[in-house]
Amino acid sequence: MLITFGCIAIFFAVIVVILQLSGIRDRDFTEYAVGGRSFGPGYQAMSFLNTWYPGAMFTAFGGMAASAGVISFYVLSYSLLTVVLMYLIARPVWIWGKTFALHTQPDLLALRFNSRHIKTIAAVIGIASGIPWLVLGMQALGTLFQYMSLGTLSFSEAVIVGVAIIALRQVWTVRMGMRGVVISDFAQGIVAYVIGVIVLLGLIAWMVLSQDITFSSLDDAKFAIPSLGSKEGPLYVFSLILTGTIGGWCWPYIFVRLFTADGVHSLKKSAALAVPLSLAFGVSLLMFGMLGAQVQGVSAAPNDVWFIVAQKAGGLWLLGLAGVIVLAASMGHTDGNIQATGAQIANDLIGNYWNLDQRQLIIIAKIGMLALTILASWLACLDLPALFQLAVLAYQGIIQLAVPQFLGIFWKRGNTYGAIGGMVAGFVTAIVLELIYPGYLPWAFGLTSGAVGLAVNLAIYVAAAYLFPRSGAEQQRVDGLFKLVEEKQSAAFAGSRVATQPA
Repeated sequence: MLITFGCIAIFFAVIVVILQLSGIRDRDFTEYAVGGRSFGPGYQAMSFLNTWYPGAMFTAFGGMAASAGVISFYVLSYSLLTVVLMYLIARPVWIWGKTFALHTQPDLLALRFNSRHIKTIAAVIGIASGIPWLVLGMQALGTLFQYMSLGTLSFSEAVIVGVAIIALRQVWTVRMGMRGVVISDFAQGIVAYVIGVIVLLGLIAWMVLSQDITFSSLDDAKFAIPSLGSKEGPLYVFSLILTGTIGGWCWPYIFVRLFTADGVHSLKKSAALAVPLSLAFGVSLLMFGMLGAQVQGVSAAPNDVWFIVAQKAGGLWLLGLAGVIVLAASMGHTDGNIQATGAQIANDLIGNYWNLDQRQLIIIAKIGMLALTILASWLACLDLPALFQLAVLAYQGIIQLAVPQFLGIFWKRGNTYGAIGGMVAGFVTAIVLELIYPGYLPWAFGLTSGAVGLAVNLAIYVAAAYLFPRSGAEQQRVDGLFKLVEEKQSAAFAGSRVATQPA
């Protein structure tokens, strides 16, 4: 136990030292909420990955690969498509964010649809949807610390230890804001997704070469995907990939990454960097999980495949490193969630109705982050059997932000009525259907409740765009927003041509 907990302690201390030496100080709310829009592609790519892939990837999806097989690869499909989508939306989002001093996702919706109320609605949906996943992330640390204690701690005791450590980590998140989050994401990301891939490949080699474990010895059921005639329905996997892809940029703590970059070029280059890293990590983890299903003890506890195989292959030192990798991924996801929520409480809820100066915004954001940390820590230590169902409900609800968000970015015709009406109707539809038909809808060929909610949402948004035409002044304002993006793009293209011409 001294070895495993020693590895955790050393890693935690290194992250704290990095943050302390960074010398971060609050200057204004832009600095606190989006890191002063100052980060290059390397930081952007690693920050995205460290927020996108939580520590639960090693347990939940590693376990899914071990128990269900190739269907688990849907997470890789939508993760890669999410990165591609970042490339497409980078320019308009960053340009509007920089020009109009936007700090949050609801800020963008309020600008596009000229509505204070859509800002509040989007913030409430985003904050409420993120809490169950934050609590689940904290609870996932229970498995980590139970293995680090070599079974000495019960699961409930291990959860308390994990929550205490991740809550302590939030002291620096509250103090330093987004710049601290991104800087620590870089270090944590290297551990989780670079060293993590190296360890995964090493464990795969150990299973194949030393244990004679291959894919050919897997049961045929591990290679089955739902299709015509299956219980789930032919559209089930499509629905998972669709909602996963567009849902990624609906989470406030993911979307805010578009505002932290120092320019459009950095965002697009970060997408190019994130694709191979994401591919390497996803393929390695899911292949590892499928092969690990054949290791003794995994079939009884597939979610523990990462720890079981690591300990069998490399003893306590490798088990300790496996724990550090999971903690590194968990820190990034938790930090990003709490920081983004604090900024939304200050900027989109309280600051939306009261005129606050820069210092007041920062103070309220810190109080909000502290309150959320305490609330999530308390909930994580409780026995909440319906928590996972709430998290699934939250995901089906959060993706309803996609319609006004993406159509608002790429289509001029949408208006406030369609944006709010469609978003609320889609949210209610998704939640009600998920409660009645959890998982998938048997009468909809396997579509999830969120996908059906999106259809309702989209229909209302498009109908309102044609039934309620905008005023001339509003049309001119929206045209100006899109023209601004076109002008910046033309200027950037002209500048690049001049730079490449021979002297």
